[in-house]
Amino acid sequence: MAAAILPQIINQNSEIRSSLKILELIQRTTEFFQRQGVESPRLTIELMVAHVLKRKRLELYLDFEREIAESTLDALRQMVKRRAAGEPLQYVLGIANFYGLDLAVDKRVLVPRPETELLVDYVVKNSAAAKTLADLGTGSGAIAIALAKKLATARVLAVDASAEALEVARTNGSAHGAQIEFLHGDLLAPLPDGLQCDWIVSNPPYIPSGEIAALAREIRDHEPRAALDGGTDGLDVVRRIAAEARARLAAGGRVAVEIGAGQGSAAERIFLDNGYRVEKMISDWQGHPRVVVAAG
Repeated sequence: MAAAILPQIINQNSEIRSSLKILELIQRTTEFFQRQGVESPRLTIELMVAHVLKRKRLELYLDFEREIAESTLDALRQMVKRRAAGEPLQYVLGIANFYGLDLAVDKRVLVPRPETELLVDYVVKNSAAAKTLADLGTGSGAIAIALAKKLATARVLAVDASAEALEVARTNGSAHGAQIEFLHGDLLAPLPDGLQCDWIVSNPPYIPSGEIAALAREIRDHEPRAALDGGTDGLDVVRRIAAEARARLAAGGRVAVEIGAGQGSAAERIFLDNGYRVEKMISDWQGHPRVVVAAG
């Protein structure tokens, strides 16, 4: 099986396995990843090698002639096999970077995206006096942890309906020393009675159900569907947040919700119809509205 998955040069039965050098491994595996349709093939194998060797990727360029130990090759075989089968690189490495933080990720949670940093950045810049923030559908804990680190005096609560996702979020929160209250349940339901929030934020499921089959295999086949599927038009959870959040906002409180590209007008109308004032539509780097900020 290994020979069918990996370049022959790192086949377990190769006679030259013990004398394989870093550069040759990178070159051969890059070619293999290219044939498998893996995105950024050379960067992918360089990140894998650096991860296993516990080195920075750029340090590999100073050590290309280093021979690779058998134990390292064993670990790399499994990683290459997983990535070639379409598993996201972040799951293979077990780490994703978000807002400058390395977070543990696996199949229990979505891989944090750069677009979500736009939401965090806006909240951080507009929360000097914020006392309480709630992150709905926290997943890996990315938003909640980033906010807790930047807004050290605020009370941060993180909610998820998935107990498995909360395990990941708690692990990440502890690793970064973030003071967060993790709550298991559906959207706002687990928040303490009477709690009023200065911010309610969320990166909810927003992919229309009919579009999931057309997603890249890394997303479609490996990331949790419950964190992707937003119903017929992708806005089912956004509607629920808009309908339920106002009763939980403190005076002057705001809601910030990530949406999909192309959903800006519909999402804005949802908040307007629920009595909010839309304060800001934050666009991504392609100019698509990706975050709705609404005042209750």
